[in-house]
Amino acid sequence: PKQWPKGSVYKDIPKKGPLPFMVGWRKFFKDKKLKAIIELALKNNLDLRLAVINMEQARAMYGLSKAKIYPSLDLTSSYTKQRVPSDLSFTHKSYINKQVDVLGGITSWEIDLFGRLRSLKQKDWEEFLAQKENRRAVQISLIRQIASLYIKLAADRESLKTAKKMLKTYEETYRLVKEMYKNGLAPQQVLYRAKAQVEGTKVLISRYTQMIELDKNALNLLVGTNVPNDLLPKDLNSIPPPAQISAGISSLVLLNRPDVMAAEHKLKASYAYVGVARSAFFPNIVLTATGGTASDELSGLFAAGSGTWLFSTKALMPVFDPRVWAAYRLSKVQRKLVLVQYQKTIQKAFREVADTLASISTTNKQLAAQKSLVKSLKKSYILAQNRYAEGLDSYLDVLDAQRSLLQAQLDLISIKRAKYENQIRLYAVLGGGAK
Repeated sequence: PKQWPKGSVYKDIPKKGPLPFMVGWRKFFKDKKLKAIIELALKNNLDLRLAVINMEQARAMYGLSKAKIYPSLDLTSSYTKQRVPSDLSFTHKSYINKQVDVLGGITSWEIDLFGRLRSLKQKDWEEFLAQKENRRAVQISLIRQIASLYIKLAADRESLKTAKKMLKTYEETYRLVKEMYKNGLAPQQVLYRAKAQVEGTKVLISRYTQMIELDKNALNLLVGTNVPNDLLPKDLNSIPPPAQISAGISSLVLLNRPDVMAAEHKLKASYAYVGVARSAFFPNIVLTATGGTASDELSGLFAAGSGTWLFSTKALMPVFDPRVWAAYRLSKVQRKLVLVQYQKTIQKAFREVADTLASISTTNKQLAAQKSLVKSLKKSYILAQNRYAEGLDSYLDVLDAQRSLLQAQLDLISIKRAKYENQIRLYAVLGGGAK
């Protein structure tokens, strides 16, 4: 299909300020620190380096196949000097014999009448292009992983900051409840509940502290070097949102995804391989030709009558070889297999984009609802404090309101992180971000 599915799921995707598709990642991401980290990764990541080496290897293979089409010219020369004694000489006199030979020519050149070498060259060219797209896919995946880890680190740091802030409130509450309990103004249940909230929040802080260190380690591993602390995000609020992508993009852009293009090049390579297998039914004609000069004396090397030449051809004609037929049938089956893989790759690309669009729509709704929930719980917490001060409610209601507010704030951070990651994922699954 040329357009994404339509319906209520997609109607809430922002449509203002569309991003021209597709721009490079440097324009998509607005955070200067994140862009600096990505630059470090592009220089140091080992997976990307391996992808580049694989691409260079494929290019070398193509160069080798291309060279086989042309004849190779060789030049050889030899010089011998020999003393012949008088008893072995026809003149019964000793003399010095000198022999100089110079030969040049074509050695074993296959005349590509039936396209075998051209098909091999085309196959290796398409495989090189496939490796080139694989390198682009590795780079896009690397950028997406780094951006996601960067967002996760920011979210974990914001969660840690929120938990620490709430811990101070819990500790102050526990101190007041403890004084009230000593004076007989609060039951033991309220005291234990207040203490449990303090201890539970300390556990939460310890967990987020650990997660932050794990985030840093994972980021360093992806980048391939230690990321300077001044490049790490403080929280989600310090990160400018990435550029907005228009919701009206045609699904035809998926044809530019690196995995789709790589599959397409592999499909073309399989067609070329069928041509290689088909050419095995025809004669293999090899030409050999040499020419040069030979002389007993160096001064007469290029004199008249000193020229030598040799010309020969050889044709190998397959009469009956079951391996040729088996190879031909195998190449056709492999072509069908690659075709199905190509179709499957396109289906996968379409599903990933459609799923991401659906996630963006639902995440926007969740974010709006969660912000409203946090706002309401803040008011509920204030009301609970006022009602307790007026003697209308138990202090348990205040503690419950505190706990609900903290959880809602942490959930809001998670949804904000999901929104960032969905934007990053959409950019990646649409095939952008490589330059």
